[in-house]
Amino acid sequence: MARAVGKWVAASAFALLAGLVAPALDGAYAGDAPWLPKPARGQGDKCVADTDWMRRNHMTALLQQRDLTVHDGIRTMRFSLKGCIACHAVKGADEQPVTAESPKHFCRTCHDYAAVRVDCFECHASRPEAGAGAAALPARAATPEAETLARYVRSLKP
Repeated sequence: MARAVGKWVAASAFALLAGLVAPALDGAYAGDAPWLPKPARGQGDKCVADTDWMRRNHMTALLQQRDLTVHDGIRTMRFSLKGCIACHAVKGADEQPVTAESPKHFCRTCHDYAAVRVDCFECHASRPEAGAGAAALPARAATPEAETLARYVRSLKP
């Protein structure tokens, strides 16, 4: 009996992930989902990558950025968490950016929908520093390592 229940739970979890969450986030069929997340738009004209690509690969890009920054000491701006937070800040009733504690926070919109815990903000700021906007981020010179990351990220495109 326990084995049958375990198989049912595993099959149900797979069906949920494969049939509802992933297609809903890439704009395809949403199954029986009663609603789809509608994250706030960024402040710039366009994102650092295509929206559909970012929905599928943002965590890979952030992890690659983390490895370059933490392990190799190379800071690039394209996929920096600070840049994402600055561009995608959502303002609350007080006209100040909300923190990750708020369900309105840009990251939480989809992560709550997909039941994925966001733990980035246990260490990182979940709202931009005062006066920091996407345009306020410093430009960084291209480095061979940054180009390697860019090549890798481009290779992930379908």
